[in-house]
Amino acid sequence: MVSQEQRRRQLAREKFLRQQQRRTEARRKSRVRNSVIASVLGVVLVGGGALYTTGAFERDDDKTNANAEVTPSAAPTGKAPDPCDKPAEGKVKSKTWEKEPAVAIDKSAKYTLKLDTTCGGIDVALKASAAPHTVNSFDFLAKKGYFDHSKCHRLTTNGIYVLQCGDPTGTGTGGPGYTIPDENLKDESLKDNIYPAGTVAMANTGQKDSGGSQFFLVYQDSQLPPSYTPFGTVSDAGMKVLKKIADAGESTGAGDGAPNATVVIDKATVTTS
Repeated sequence: MVSQEQRRRQLAREKFLRQQQRRTEARRKSRVRNSVIASVLGVVLVGGGALYTTGAFERDDDKTNANAEVTPSAAPTGKAPDPCDKPAEGKVKSKTWEKEPAVAIDKSAKYTLKLDTTCGGIDVALKASAAPHTVNSFDFLAKKGYFDHSKCHRLTTNGIYVLQCGDPTGTGTGGPGYTIPDENLKDESLKDNIYPAGTVAMANTGQKDSGGSQFFLVYQDSQLPPSYTPFGTVSDAGMKVLKKIADAGESTGAGDGAPNATVVIDKATVTTS
């Protein structure tokens, strides 16, 4: 005869198995959804604007995932603490321009993009000779204060590992009103469709020559098609800042969402030497 205690334990086991089955199914649906997003790699219309995206490429190893899913994991302990400071006072600017600015930079000079963020300084050595239109655009926009007080709106922590910034609206739909051509897509740093950690590249809509102001910073080697203009390299100190932001995670828990860290570009400047 089954005792009440044995029956209680049996019911608890059955409840646990049902929960695990639901979680496994949710993971499967999430992988399928991400695979569809990755395969499309196109423009998503939101509120009449074009959503600039780096895609959501995800390698799906069924055997590995199957082994991982049968092992119970601890319940989430809550949102990670925000490692960043409060933003500086000020508001983003909403001005746009009809045409790409004329290229006025010295292609032989050394340019550095300095991002003073709430999480720390991120310096980026720019590739002026290889991506003159892109670097010229950043120089133009930085002088206009376009990036100042803007949020970095997207962090990916699954499949690809990037922090995406450059949209004053903070929605992923904003841009400067003009587009710039793709450049430097055969950069020697891009091998086997890997954008190495430290790369800074342009986001786009999936269409040719559709870059605007949004860009992404790669904090861990990420497999992506060579379709995104690589135009800079993050300094070692900047990589530590990116790691701090990545360690805080993103808002959805699915590997792609707003950063939990309050990442705001207080000031962006381009300097030359």
